[in-house]
Amino acid sequence: MEWRVRAIRGATTASANTVEAIREAVTELLDELETGNRLDPDEMISAIFTTTQDLDAIFPAAIARERPHWQNVALLDVQQMHVEGSLKRCIRFLIHVNTPVSQMEIYHPYLRGAKNLRPDWSLAQISRTVPSTVQSRR
Repeated sequence: MEWRVRAIRGATTASANTVEAIREAVTELLDELETGNRLDPDEMISAIFTTTQDLDAIFPAAIARERPHWQNVALLDVQQMHVEGSLKRCIRFLIHVNTPVSQMEIYHPYLRGAKNLRPDWSLAQISRTVPSTVQSRR
């Protein structure tokens, strides 16, 4: 079993531009990330969070930093480029982890209004074996 650096993508949407709504969306997304990949935060290298310009009530990285074992993960927040007609109130992440898992086994969570951003990954995720707790949320 050889360990490699892998990238995990994910996205969700917040119901409003409030601390509470953003916290709820980010927490749900990171719970799904950890559960779906059986991820130990101590194996994480870095996380980049992006938000659309209509979300500015709180930094997603500040929410992540409150999670157990995320204190030593390098975190960064940036604003996504605005594209007319793109998904509103969207939060995305790109996380780098050390893992023995192959790229094909990585679960990339896309939740709420962001489910259709990567339909190709959604179909691939359905066809692979995922923990029963994750399948029950789909």
